[in-house]
Amino acid sequence: MKDILFPEVAVNEFKGHKLSIWVLYFYIFKSFFAGLVHMFASDGGAQSIGSVSLDSFTQGGADSVVTMFGLWGMEQFVIGLIALVLLVRYKSLIPLIWAIYAVEYSGRALSHIFTPGLVTDHTPPGVMVDNILVPLSIMMLIFSIYTTKKNEDIDNEI
Repeated sequence: MKDILFPEVAVNEFKGHKLSIWVLYFYIFKSFFAGLVHMFASDGGAQSIGSVSLDSFTQGGADSVVTMFGLWGMEQFVIGLIALVLLVRYKSLIPLIWAIYAVEYSGRALSHIFTPGLVTDHTPPGVMVDNILVPLSIMMLIFSIYTTKKNEDIDNEI
């Protein structure tokens, strides 16, 4: 498994199932879209999308929340950009991309354990979508590793 996640040489060949690639395109698009919204929305998407009542904060507190959402958007955009480069140029690293997405989405879903969280007026769409994206990213990670290993084993038998 270590050699599948961290191959000695990254090549532009993926021995796993094509479904891992197609679902990855969706995650990359979502990373770009969410990243751009959080970076460029006047409120970082905090109030307009996430229903964080910025009006109840001091001006400094509201500015800090908007800044954090913008930084979060930059992180999403950068992960999407890295994933796109690896998908286009270094397909052998697709299982690693899935591991990164699985860690990122799981970390967000579990962040309430280590942070107080934000009070929102309603459940933000990102939280609802993460209920699908967290297990799907873990399934795609397992699937990309399993299908890659299976196809490498077949190649070794030949």
